[in-house]
Amino acid sequence: MTLVAMLETRNLPVAGFTMDSEASNSKEEGFKIIHYPHIILSTDATEDQIQSANRAILAADKGCSVGNMLKKADVQIDIEGKVSI
Repeated sequence: MTLVAMLETRNLPVAGFTMDSEASNSKEEGFKIIHYPHIILSTDATEDQIQSANRAILAADKGCSVGNMLKKADVQIDIEGKVSI
């Protein structure tokens, strides 16, 4: 939800958005979550808008209150985002 709010605030021409996540728990790595956000921008999106969407993915990871709470509990959270047209 943090990423969706950031995309709306930036007025980006979002044509589609999906988010897949995987969670695992092992003795070696502990609890780990990987998020796979995929932002699809309209065909007329500019390079600046593409870069803004990529920056939003990183900013949402840092600004997510739930994610930050989990990180404080030693949960590893990785983001493998993608922006396409």
